[in-house]
Amino acid sequence: MSLVRQLAELPMDRVIELRGARTDTVAATATGELLDLATIVLRPGATTTPNSFVRAALEELEGVAVALLPGWLPEAADVPRADPYGLTAVRAAAVRRARDSAHFAPFLAHLATVALSGRRPPVDPFPLEIRCLGLTRVVAEGFGRTRVSLLIEVPDDLDAMGERALVAGAEWLCHHGRVSVWLVGAVLRHEDRVVCAMLDRAENDRPRPPLPLPADVRGRPHPGSTVEAALEAALAAESWAVGRCWNRYHQPHPLSSPVCLDLLWPDERCVVEIDGPEHCRPDRFEADRQRDVQLQLDGYAVLRFTNARINHDVGAVVHQIGTLVRARRRDITEGRPHARR
Repeated sequence: MSLVRQLAELPMDRVIELRGARTDTVAATATGELLDLATIVLRPGATTTPNSFVRAALEELEGVAVALLPGWLPEAADVPRADPYGLTAVRAAAVRRARDSAHFAPFLAHLATVALSGRRPPVDPFPLEIRCLGLTRVVAEGFGRTRVSLLIEVPDDLDAMGERALVAGAEWLCHHGRVSVWLVGAVLRHEDRVVCAMLDRAENDRPRPPLPLPADVRGRPHPGSTVEAALEAALAAESWAVGRCWNRYHQPHPLSSPVCLDLLWPDERCVVEIDGPEHCRPDRFEADRQRDVQLQLDGYAVLRFTNARINHDVGAVVHQIGTLVRARRRDITEGRPHARR
């Protein structure tokens, strides 16, 4: 039986431990083949209580929801900037959208404000139950799917307390978020109340190499991208922006597939990625997250901006990039060079 068929037949109302396939394989198969399902990989890490596990998982899930704007609130694409007028406009748009949907208007307005401004209040104004259900609805809508499955990676060497916290927290997410929860990664050794599904994986795990870029694109903005051209024009006016290069391949290991980086400062090991609408598809979104993690493990700092963000507020984007690049240069000057391979 194919992997996609096995995943399609899993019950969607409980926590299930999956064995026999890697996390990225399950995520890629589910998001690429189960077209009504958004599969989100969460890595909350080791925690000691169900409450701390739930809070860590919801923080990650909120990051996904924020990154998906304007997928779940198209009106936000027309808001030029995150000033008081823009924030008022996006809150009003969220309230209007909630009227004809299952969304809770105050939560949707709050999340839209956080996503547009990039700032969260020190204390979340909503209880965990409202956050959980609100976030799963937003993520499903942002991906254009009807259901959500949380693919939670179990850390290695969890003790009995850690496993109890993870399983209880996963059951809480399943119940309050009305989602399925799949546990992958390390095998549970102390908890036996979770149903286990053995997957007979037939798909090939080897990543496909990317299509090569035309020679005239490497090292400069893509001639077909007005967004890259606009960002390059803004960077060209900044003295600190020297040393940048566009569309350069990075291969962390000879056996791994190379990836093309949109914008790179090689000496400072700073990467800037520009995301068009296609990056909101579940398969692309998860692939981007995995790539960012690998780049960070290789010693790179990664910033991501949407096309809409650059078009509407290129000055703020340039400021954030400059803050990062200058900070990395200070680290190098002070004898804190970043990891190299």
